[in-house]
Amino acid sequence: MRVDLVLHNANVITSDAAQPRAQAIAIMGDRFLAVGSDDAIKPLASAGTRLVDIGGHTIVPGLIDAHAHPGAAGRRHLREIDADLRSIEEIMDAVRERAAQTPPGEWVLGFKYDDTKTAEGRPLTREDLDLAAPNHPVMITHRGGHTSYVNSLAYQTAGVTEDTPDPFGGHMYRDHAGRLNGKLAELARDTFRAKIPDTLTRADYRAGAKKISEMLARAGITSIGDAGGTPDDLRGYWDAHEAGELLTRINCFIRFPFLDAMIAAGLRTGYGNEWVRVGPMKTFCDGSLSERTAAISRSYVGRPDDFGILVITEDELYAQARKAHENDWQVAVHVNGDVAIDMTVRVYERLQREMPRRDPRYRLEHCTIVNPDLIRRIKALGALPNPFSTYVYYHGDKMHEYGAERLEQMFAVKSFLDAGVMVTQTSDYPPGPFEPMMAFQSQVTRTDFRGTLWGPSQRITVEEAIRVATLHGAYASYEEHLKGSIEAGKLADLVVLGQDPTVIDPFQLINVPIERTMVGGRWVYEA
Repeated sequence: MRVDLVLHNANVITSDAAQPRAQAIAIMGDRFLAVGSDDAIKPLASAGTRLVDIGGHTIVPGLIDAHAHPGAAGRRHLREIDADLRSIEEIMDAVRERAAQTPPGEWVLGFKYDDTKTAEGRPLTREDLDLAAPNHPVMITHRGGHTSYVNSLAYQTAGVTEDTPDPFGGHMYRDHAGRLNGKLAELARDTFRAKIPDTLTRADYRAGAKKISEMLARAGITSIGDAGGTPDDLRGYWDAHEAGELLTRINCFIRFPFLDAMIAAGLRTGYGNEWVRVGPMKTFCDGSLSERTAAISRSYVGRPDDFGILVITEDELYAQARKAHENDWQVAVHVNGDVAIDMTVRVYERLQREMPRRDPRYRLEHCTIVNPDLIRRIKALGALPNPFSTYVYYHGDKMHEYGAERLEQMFAVKSFLDAGVMVTQTSDYPPGPFEPMMAFQSQVTRTDFRGTLWGPSQRITVEEAIRVATLHGAYASYEEHLKGSIEAGKLADLVVLGQDPTVIDPFQLINVPIERTMVGGRWVYEA
């Protein structure tokens, strides 16, 4: 028996609450071989074994972000303005700088703008972008990904005038004088995006995968679900993996418009290997939680006529889900508001009545605003909710628009756990920051960055947060036999933390340093 690596003098949290903490781990190749006490594990070492003293620090299983947009985010980091800035003036300066480097008439693009985090206390406007780049069409997308802000030349390029009506599933916002103000929501953006040339190459997809996996490795994320994937994304991940550049395991969802091509190629959920695999078919039902367009049954606070946006009919959603279901694909639907969740659960219930499948693991992406009846039906289906994990902390400045009472039923990790539902941890990055320690603090304290408490009944323990971010994430992609805990035979994915998160002040979890990240027995990040 060859032991390649022994990690010892460690505080090992295995993810299995029934198993006591260990001190050492033996690794052979890309797998855990044994875990236990120093006295039991260190004798397994031979002359060729590397011994690493962890210095008493804490090891947890590799952390799994079950829903994000890593490929697209990586490419955007390489090509677009990062508008995660704290004033509109800074955003305008960034647009001016990019416009100066861009031929007139070509698009200037940005992402990660957050309307509640700029010093001016007002949203970005058409006039701001006109001043910054009068000779370029501009589109700056909210970090939530469901609204964008454009200038006058963008309207002109898209052929949109003051008389253009809203499309189904979308809205073009106006100022008090009734004039288009630059803000677009949901499907109203499609006309504009169709005018933006797609110049991405195969090399760009590979470069984006490399870039984002480096960022994720530094945060301790060893596996991630790409919830907006395309065949090009899938190939980009494969290219990066084959080049030795991919540091994070990928579960690549495939968006519905590409499903027919995947079916024709004989592909379905689970195709691939332990680094890159095909995940579920993904489609959309409603709007954004952070941009306040989720479809809800009780109106937004302060906006009595605003109940959010549905972007699909129930018949259309059923047809899309059925096509995936009958071709042996896992199904994932973006749902935020209780209206959208109810519609999607009805579709799933119908599919199981008409074409019952064993263990379909229907996914409810975000599944933000629930109630006891929805939780009961989700449990009966064996469906998997994937709520935002960093939102209470990071987006707390928006939560007043949902109201304190409704927050007791949002990001309802505690309610799901109490019901025996396999809830996961997700960032949805870029919409939410992907740092797992922020997610842990958000879920454990339910307190935002300003110190405001939102929905205290949904607080969970650190141990529960670790299990949700590991074992549950593996279960959501049918990989619980491969990863999610530190035990013999599983993939050697782990994270070394600078502090034990279970004993420190929970309001300091965000500051716990990531010291090392291992994927498949190889260090992919060392501080």
